[in-house]
Amino acid sequence: MVHPHDLFDKAEPWTRRIRHIAKEFIKRAHKVKLCYFPLLLNKRYTPQIIDSIEMIPLNRTPSPKTFIMNTKKLINLCRWADVVHFQKCHHYASIPVVLAAYITKKPLHYDWDDWEEKIWYESTNQGFHSRFIGFSFKVLERFLPLLSDTVSVSSQYLRELAIKFGKNKEDIFPAPVGADLEEFNPYIDKRRIRERYNINYPLVLYIGQLHGAQYAHLFIKAANIVLHKYPNVIFMIVGHGFRENHLRELTWQLGIEDKVIFTGGVSHEEVPYYIASADICVASFEDTPVSRCKSPLKIVEYLASGKPIVASNVGEVRRMVGGVGILVEPNSAKSLAEGILFLLENEDLRKKMGERARRRAERKYNWSYTADSLLSAYYKILNNQREA
Repeated sequence: MVHPHDLFDKAEPWTRRIRHIAKEFIKRAHKVKLCYFPLLLNKRYTPQIIDSIEMIPLNRTPSPKTFIMNTKKLINLCRWADVVHFQKCHHYASIPVVLAAYITKKPLHYDWDDWEEKIWYESTNQGFHSRFIGFSFKVLERFLPLLSDTVSVSSQYLRELAIKFGKNKEDIFPAPVGADLEEFNPYIDKRRIRERYNINYPLVLYIGQLHGAQYAHLFIKAANIVLHKYPNVIFMIVGHGFRENHLRELTWQLGIEDKVIFTGGVSHEEVPYYIASADICVASFEDTPVSRCKSPLKIVEYLASGKPIVASNVGEVRRMVGGVGILVEPNSAKSLAEGILFLLENEDLRKKMGERARRRAERKYNWSYTADSLLSAYYKILNNQREA
């Protein structure tokens, strides 16, 4: 398995997907080697074994020498493997792993979990260097599905894109994001975070990275509307990113800075306690290509924690939350506020929605379900090879 980011740096938390999937494979008695690309280029990293998974660092320094060295390492690892799995389309990881799989004639699986081209353009400026990187994402995301034997997608929208780019429907497998059902559950202590921040009133929570392609500003504007009716409600934003100062300034402009708590970045081990402390959890989005492709991690963690949810009705979110939470109009702080107010005023409904949310996570939105789907993709490739 190959992932283009750092498994051990909280600045790149999206690596949780591949680590959890690898753990599920280990539970099923499979063997896994997981390659990653450390964020700090000037620090020496060595392979290590964690949870019976061999973690192997590669180098993300942009140079021809590094490219050749990474490709050679991956060729040796591919010879060991039965199936080669890679996530995301970042060129410094995806091109060497595709070459290595082709050279060793090993089955190749592409795990497509986000539309990286669109995320990049929503997150950066339009300078020459930025456009060049965006173009590389565009090219790779169109051809990687075709170069791989099978593809897994985290949303229906990505499935439709893969088909549009020419991938056979039979070779595309659903792999939604999941939650660890033990780590996130309805029985976690709710007081820990409330006592830390001295919260004695209803708490509405938003979790997310505060950068481009995130929509915490909608949450803040909705908070302003809610506070006009219920001034004692507390709102909390868990996460960090380059837009944090801009979002803080928005709370000052609205005069609600004393009602919105910014926690900054927190460790993943702490996230279940933050969710447990909340009365209502929120996932706000605009209706964009990025949002339509997402299978948001925060939503499945809300589900597994048994929390009532208010979420924007866009893309995969409607499949995740529909019937167990409140879906509201995307890109509308007013609609988001109405959903929050409705739940604040209906305590019994909050309890029922939390119970339904947990059941949905147990049924589908967990890493075991995702791993089973991926294994089905692997077995399809291997069976095709045997028949050939």
